[in-house]
Amino acid sequence: MVFIIIIIISFLLQMVLPWWIIVIISFVTCGLIGKTGKIALWAPFFAILLLWTSMALFKSLPNNNLLALRVAEMFGVQAWWLILALTALLGAFTAAVSGYCGYHFRKAVLVAKIKS
Repeated sequence: MVFIIIIIISFLLQMVLPWWIIVIISFVTCGLIGKTGKIALWAPFFAILLLWTSMALFKSLPNNNLLALRVAEMFGVQAWWLILALTALLGAFTAAVSGYCGYHFRKAVLVAKIKS
């Protein structure tokens, strides 16, 4: 459930908002409905990995990876797919950390409520 919510909301909001909206989406989603720490870590990771990889391929393949090749040259890499993989992994890692933090934020707030 977390995976599907993150991928759908991220897809829709990234059309009009900056890339880092995935941080907020992952944090809030995992903070509200994350069942375990594992789910809060891996669901956002794979959701953003799949979303960013598919969107990058969707945008890059029709123009023969021209922009990806130029960015790869700037980084001193000869393969465009390495830039695509690096981009997707960085986004996925960011979402995973954010989701994990959201889950533990909720747990910390619940524990603080119980103690007071």
